[in-house]
Amino acid sequence: MRTHATLSWLSVFTSGSTLVCCALPALLVAVGAGAALSGLVSAVPQIVWLSEHKVAVFAVAGLMLGTAGLLQWRARRVVACPPDPTLAEACSTTKDLSFRVWIASVAIYLVGLFFAFGAPLLLI
Repeated sequence: MRTHATLSWLSVFTSGSTLVCCALPALLVAVGAGAALSGLVSAVPQIVWLSEHKVAVFAVAGLMLGTAGLLQWRARRVVACPPDPTLAEACSTTKDLSFRVWIASVAIYLVGLFFAFGAPLLLI
């Protein structure tokens, strides 16, 4: 059960990297904050590396989300909560939280995916 929660939290960080690489720069430029973007890039030059390798970033994030989703699916059907009421409530709460974290990760991933690959097609 702990592996499912850990993988769900890791999926948040990997999908969050898709926002940093693609959605954040697009948002800053769209609102006219290009100078803020250049300051951010000078302070955190790794953003450029993430943007240059966005296909790999999205592939790793998608793999993590897929694996976490598969484990979520299996945990809902296979892992039974203990009969003790206190432990059963904690188990149920952990399952629900883990699933919500995974859903948030998928949403973040889809936003990043749109800005990385969908939005440039709209500009052509």
